Amino acid sequence: MKFALAVLGMVFIVIAAIYFGLPADKLPSFFPGHQAGLDQIHVKHGLAAAAVGLILLFASMRMRRLQP
Repeated sequence: MKFALAVLGMVFIVIAAIYFGLPADKLPSFFPGHQAGLDQIHVKHGLAAAAVGLILLFASMRMRRLQP
């Protein structure tokens, strides 16, 4: 579970970087906010993805190993 949370956290951090780095018309078509011909960067989507990623990474660091 700890590993899964860490991987998901890193995936969301990468998604946030994509949102911050690409305008709306260059985003992959399956990303929310993709609009053809729009040169705007989706800051709110990027912030939300970064927040979720950081929360998941923090949760994975705080988890304890279960004792058998």
